[in-house]
Amino acid sequence: MAREIDPGHDIRPLVRRLSKPPSEWRRRDLVALCLDDGIRVLNFRYASLDGKLRELRLPVTDPGRLDRVLAAGERVDGSSLFPGLFPTGSSDLYAVPVYRRAFLDPFAPDELNLLCRFAGPDGEPSPLTPDNLLADVADGLRVATGLDLLGLAEVEFYLVLDRPDARFAGKTQRSYHQSAPYLHGRPIVDEMLRRAAEILGRVKYAHSEVGYIERLESDEPELDGKRVEQHELELDLLPVEDLGAWLPVVRWLVRAVADRHGASVTFVPKLDEGMAGSGLHHHLALERQGVNIVERQDGGLSEEALAMIGGLLAHADSLTAFGNTVAASYLRLVPGQEAPTRIGWGERNRSSLIRVPLSFRTEGRLDRVFNPGEDGAYPDDLARPTVEYRSPDGSAFVQLLLAAVTLAVRDGLEDAGAAVRARSLEVDGDAAQAERLELLPATAVEAAERLRADRGFYERGGFAPRLLDLVVEKLESEADLGLSARLRSLPAAERLAASRRLMHKDVHKN
Repeated sequence: MAREIDPGHDIRPLVRRLSKPPSEWRRRDLVALCLDDGIRVLNFRYASLDGKLRELRLPVTDPGRLDRVLAAGERVDGSSLFPGLFPTGSSDLYAVPVYRRAFLDPFAPDELNLLCRFAGPDGEPSPLTPDNLLADVADGLRVATGLDLLGLAEVEFYLVLDRPDARFAGKTQRSYHQSAPYLHGRPIVDEMLRRAAEILGRVKYAHSEVGYIERLESDEPELDGKRVEQHELELDLLPVEDLGAWLPVVRWLVRAVADRHGASVTFVPKLDEGMAGSGLHHHLALERQGVNIVERQDGGLSEEALAMIGGLLAHADSLTAFGNTVAASYLRLVPGQEAPTRIGWGERNRSSLIRVPLSFRTEGRLDRVFNPGEDGAYPDDLARPTVEYRSPDGSAFVQLLLAAVTLAVRDGLEDAGAAVRARSLEVDGDAAQAERLELLPATAVEAAERLRADRGFYERGGFAPRLLDLVVEKLESEADLGLSARLRSLPAAERLAASRRLMHKDVHKN
């Protein structure tokens, strides 16, 4: 599992304050914190079906009530949080705080935030909510295989800025790892990075991405006439169920920080024709008793890693139903934009559905290559191999996607032929070979069809039938079958206007 840092050296203020790692936090610790440090508000946080972070604010009034709400949570309306999933006649849920997922509010020093899980009227985890589904399938993989699935996410987004002047304009499609002053939103993203690290701890880095549009044209007032820069905030490896809990927090934080600077943010998969789309790539790792087993000691992929890839490829078409949920998703998944279109994988290929990035395992010491006088001990845990799954985007139903990915990984690990399947679908730069691979769905409606065909697999894995029905309904409501052909038939100006309307309609959907 992800290693915990010595509390005395941890960047998170709450960890330092409680002087113990989150796994050891108990209710009495949080009660004492509230009473001793003048916490005035408990903010219960949880993600709804659209992935947005919701809140229930509770004043801290007296020790007895504080103890009660931390012990048993509060009542919420499941039919409003998860429309269509719960009937209004029986929709009451308990939102119960998870103590190890507490954090001090980054904008209000007298508020304590707690991420919650949902329990039903019987006091047991609700079988319908995505948080419990993800926890169940992650535990099922652990019990069945003896392995833990860890994941990290590359959170890509466009930062929407007013254009005060034309100084230091950027270049279209040339902003990868750009720096100020050509990067106008750098102060905003810097605050996102610092605050995310203080909340979560496990944040790798932030950087600007390829996309840059000097003046965006749109029917949406929030976007029209604005300068937009593409950025990425990348998290570090976490147990997959923790990644599902924290991703909505990070996306909330990114939006909240931008808003405080008078800017805006959108996670839409595509913002303009010919411009880089925004993905939500996931890197996955398998651990056995805390040891990463994705690579063999000689540096090659382990059989377990190949089986994981084989499982993901076997269900790749239906996985798009959870990770690519709007019509604009499929305008991103086109050739030539470092986005996958076919079901295959490659070691370093950034256009593949799955790739294997550099792992920091090298024959020699990297520090001595350019610092020949270095004589300190070399860290013994540098290698951190992962498998990168590249099709998801910002429209994803995050917890449902991670639950579906976990089931696919387990299926691969339990299928004796999965590693063989993976080897047969490996492509590295051979265009002719790639053309023989099966295509990913090209529309949301096609993704719904693939999910319907594979729904038995997900139902056996724990997905409630009504939950799958909701996903299918949402995808089919995009009504995008034949969309690319319809757009190609339009004159250029009409096509561009229609494409922009399609892309921008989901500016804050997820």
